Amino acid sequence: MSLTIDFPEVWRYLGYRGTAPEGAAARAIEEGARKVAQAARPRSVSTVVPVTFGEGNTLHLGPLAVESAALRKNLTGCEEAALFAATLGVEVDRLMARCSALGQVSQAAICQAAAAALIETYCDQVNDALRREADGWYLRPRFSPGYGDFSIQHQRELARTLRTAETIGLTVSESLMLLPTKSVTAVVGRSRTATPCHRQGCEACDKTDCPFRRG
Repeated sequence: MSLTIDFPEVWRYLGYRGTAPEGAAARAIEEGARKVAQAARPRSVSTVVPVTFGEGNTLHLGPLAVESAALRKNLTGCEEAALFAATLGVEVDRLMARCSALGQVSQAAICQAAAAALIETYCDQVNDALRREADGWYLRPRFSPGYGDFSIQHQRELARTLRTAETIGLTVSESLMLLPTKSVTAVVGRSRTATPCHRQGCEACDKTDCPFRRG
């Protein structure tokens, strides 16, 4: 998978609204983004599990028991779900750490923004691959621990189920932070019924009354 930097997203993370950076700022952003893209070693892992619904807001994703009104709403109508994890790799973390250690505050912020945009681009590509493989199934927007009332505690369970430490070098810290930091775990519902959800999910959609909206 080849990755390109989504510069409008990088600009948005850096606080630009409605305008693009110019001059020295634009050159610094391009340089920082180039370094992030070179450092990135994107990897992902996924598995498909059955979805069953219990009483109230409880549901099971294969072996995982979850209580979440938001996730239940997102997965309503789904018979299966893909559990997945993705990471840009440890070299991106090392790049950001070097910038901070050298006191390069602006460059560190640029690298953070570029890495945040790049992991989202990579997750979109992984989701597209899952969609191509899901013959006869329609995929819902990805839904990560920490969205709505889907507890961040489930990071650890998703990582354990996917064996991310062994498969892609992704671990979960005692404080439930993903390491490397530019990583994502998520649940993607699989339904036999088409829904109009955009692949980027609820952050990019203004349909606030959608029954599958997160949170």
